[in-house]
Amino acid sequence: MKSIGKGILLLWIALVYSFAAVAQQRQYLLHSDQNIARLKRQVEQDRQVAESWKVKLGQAERLMEKDRWSAPDCQLLSLVYRMTGDKRFAEAIRKTLLDYAGRETWEGHDLLNRTPPWKGGLETAHTCFYMALGYDAAYDYLSKSDRHIIAEGIVRVGIEPLMGDWLDPQTSFHTLDTMGHNWWSACVYMAGYAAMAVRDEIPQAKNWVRQISETAPEWVNYSGSVLQNKIPHFDQEGGFYESINYAAFGVSQYLFFRYSITHVMPEIKQPELPVLEKMADFFIYTTYYVNEGKPLSVNFGDSRIDKNGNACVVLLYNMGYQKERYAWYLKHSSTGADREGLQLDSPNGLILYPELPELKNDYTPDLPFSKLYPDMNWATLRNSWEKDATMLAVKSGFSWNHSHADAGSFILFHKGKNLIIDSENSSYANPLYTEYYCQSEAHNVILFNGEGQDRKDPYFGTVNHGSLRHLIEGKDYKYILSDATGPYAHILRRNYRSFLWVGDVILVIDDLLAHKAGGFEWLLHYNGESERRGLDLSIKEGDAEVLVHPLFPETFPNGGLPHDFPEQMRLKEKQGYKGHHPEKPEPYWSISHFEEKSRAKFINAILLKGDERELPKVERFEGKDFLGVRIIQEGKVTEAYFNLLADGRLKHRNSTNVMNGWETDAYLLALTFEKGDNRSKVENVESIFIGHGSILRRNEKTLIHSLSKFYGELNVASTLSLWMDGQKAAKVSLGVLGNTNLLQLNGNEVSLEKDKSTGLSFFRFENKLK
Repeated sequence: MKSIGKGILLLWIALVYSFAAVAQQRQYLLHSDQNIARLKRQVEQDRQVAESWKVKLGQAERLMEKDRWSAPDCQLLSLVYRMTGDKRFAEAIRKTLLDYAGRETWEGHDLLNRTPPWKGGLETAHTCFYMALGYDAAYDYLSKSDRHIIAEGIVRVGIEPLMGDWLDPQTSFHTLDTMGHNWWSACVYMAGYAAMAVRDEIPQAKNWVRQISETAPEWVNYSGSVLQNKIPHFDQEGGFYESINYAAFGVSQYLFFRYSITHVMPEIKQPELPVLEKMADFFIYTTYYVNEGKPLSVNFGDSRIDKNGNACVVLLYNMGYQKERYAWYLKHSSTGADREGLQLDSPNGLILYPELPELKNDYTPDLPFSKLYPDMNWATLRNSWEKDATMLAVKSGFSWNHSHADAGSFILFHKGKNLIIDSENSSYANPLYTEYYCQSEAHNVILFNGEGQDRKDPYFGTVNHGSLRHLIEGKDYKYILSDATGPYAHILRRNYRSFLWVGDVILVIDDLLAHKAGGFEWLLHYNGESERRGLDLSIKEGDAEVLVHPLFPETFPNGGLPHDFPEQMRLKEKQGYKGHHPEKPEPYWSISHFEEKSRAKFINAILLKGDERELPKVERFEGKDFLGVRIIQEGKVTEAYFNLLADGRLKHRNSTNVMNGWETDAYLLALTFEKGDNRSKVENVESIFIGHGSILRRNEKTLIHSLSKFYGELNVASTLSLWMDGQKAAKVSLGVLGNTNLLQLNGNEVSLEKDKSTGLSFFRFENKLK
């Protein structure tokens, strides 16, 4: 008996050592010993992490009450098994893996019924990911026979269909731009992910991983297609045009693959991809940070207001991209369930949640407040990185697939709320997705005779894209120009929209020219409650409110009934549909003028209501060949001039105009003074905005001169500063200097030279402002 007992003991010890050796030898995809140790440490030290782990453990226990599981359950079961070692969870994984490995396909009938059949689509890609995680995590529990059966099933039903459709030179029929641009990364890199999981059982798997890894530079650098009206995947600044939703999904699929390959197969050198350095900043810029609730996002296209890039930034952080602002972003985006996200309430988010550094309470990102993505033509402008600040987002680029017919559209966040909104989308199976959500009327754009972009643009793509240009972020002014003429070329010759932000006022200036006379409409979609109050249109949600104040061609009627004032602006309520809820009607506004014209100028002021600040006063004025807006706020007076001679009506003659004594050829001119100062005196000007201009004079005194037109803000109130976007090598002369010979130009100090013939100081512009 003693001999038998001793034999059993020795066998038990051998099994324990064998188990430990396998566990130690296995290089896990996500659930590495290092990650498990980190999570256990965080559970002990971090209340939020501990609570999330408690919830996940409880969910896993409830899963044990079932006798059958689905592939997505492998994510939770894998985490809990690796954390606890409880074999009940491993057995559930094993049964699930054997079930799915024995199936004929993981793909849906819709794709299988296409010609040719799509054997590997997103369902197969997702299932590959879930199976890989389960197989990897339960590897030590599976028998040798189990491993081979499951591995062969993963190859037969997952890897081979995906590689066969998307990569194999002998059989593939998809390209980098099939199904938008996110499907390729999901299908190919999840095949690679599954190949990493079965690398010890399938001899070809390591070669598949190496082959797939080599595709990354071509995917990242996809350059677009003229014949099929498609643009590059990535903006040079790190943006991904298909919407925040698909940016987060498509990019994270590659980053999962890249993260795991560095641990599992480090001998495969990863390609250098400089754009990775900029991806995290793209999500930082397109997120709106709030004091209460989850952060909001720029939800252009097929996205949601609560989507973010959490998954991408978590993976980048785990791969060593560890700037303080990335940690700041992750702390803001760590909560909120998301199918593709890596928040703390997801099993994969828990295992990957990094130990973030402590930041100062008042920390904000070391980034400018505004950003232009010049290839995909998105821009965000904000007045602060603080929570509940104000953020304006503008889009004027490309329409196709997930990118809607919304050239020139904008949305606005203020005091923690998204007040001026995008209509988002619905299920792709719902007819309203094509008939409404993708179309121009679902966005804050101009319509002409009820028409916007060609209604087929979301399907065939825009031949002539819109664009955003000339972002200026100065001390007193922010500016961006939207050119939506291309997408509207079938009905409009000019469709330019300027945003000039001064303090608590954003001027939206539309410069429009049609092929024939007709009626123009200015659309406005909103959240919360909205009603007209005298000359203003209020948009209010909770304690957040903005007022939209039409100025040109006319204001709203000041009292009386609308039919008593047919010459004033008309306000009409139209019927749309709530984002992601096409069953719920949602009203929006149309602002129009009675007169049918081929040329029109709409100037609308958006007033940002603050808690303690006095509401700005906005007045319209006009003169010969110009329109003017006067803004009085915070002890300052700003006068903005729109030069009608500079709107393209003159061919060979210059657009020089004299507006209230200011001589300029600028398309837009704005000047800020102290309230009460004499605004006819040059020496009282504190700051100047020039929009597409080369000269500014008054009383024969030159303030600014250049041979080429530029955009910029010149501030002379304290340090002489110029924020400028213009032609390289332009000679810019200044006549408002005081005694200094130094200029802060786009944040860099430059020396000024003296032109003895004119007495003006000048510099050569070398660095283009993005």
